[in-house]
Order: sequence, then C-alpha cells, then structure tokens
Amino acid sequence: MDKAFKALASTPRRRILNHLAGGPMTVGEVASKFDMTLPSISKHISVLFDAGLLQRQKRGQEVIYSIAANNLANNLYSFLTPFCPEARAIAAERKLVPNTEDLSDV
Repeated sequence: MDKAFKALASTPRRRILNHLAGGPMTVGEVASKFDMTLPSISKHISVLFDAGLLQRQKRGQEVIYSIAANNLANNLYSFLTPFCPEARAIAAERKLVPNTEDLSDV
C-alpha cells in the first residue's frame, strides 16, 4: 500500500492516471499530453506500474498502459477501513485485508 500512496503523491502521476481514465494509451500517447520529456513520462509510468496501479499489454511493437482499477480501489479501501464505516463494508465485501498500521504517533 505504501508504494501506491507514494506513487499517488506526485501530481504528474495523478495527471497520468487522469488521462488513462479515458482509455488505454502508449507512453508516447501519454507523453503527448504533457510538456515533459518522453523519458520523464516513462519513469512516472514505471513508478505507477511498479506500485500496481497500472497494467500493461503488449500489442505488436507497442506497450499499452491502462489503469489497474481493482488494485487502485483495493489500496484505497484497505487504507480507509480504520476511518470509514462505508469503506469497511466495501472492504469486507471485497474480502480485503484491513489496514492495521498504527498511525497514532504520526
């Protein structure tokens, strides 16, 4: 879960997710939406993928990225279970492991 939230802490990565919410894209297609270099976008996509927030599929020479919606939702619900009754109900329905991290001294 920490990797997911670290990945989401970046504004460019949240913007990438926003663009991918419209449908799967290649790195080049994502990069065309930004005023950033292709290697920078590629690095951000790699962080999102490594955090389990994106999935990829190879089509010929291209790699298509899309949001791993279930992983994203599961991370959010697991985090919210200690604080939000609605999230607890959804997490139980999804059979998620609740977040038991002690945040009392943060």
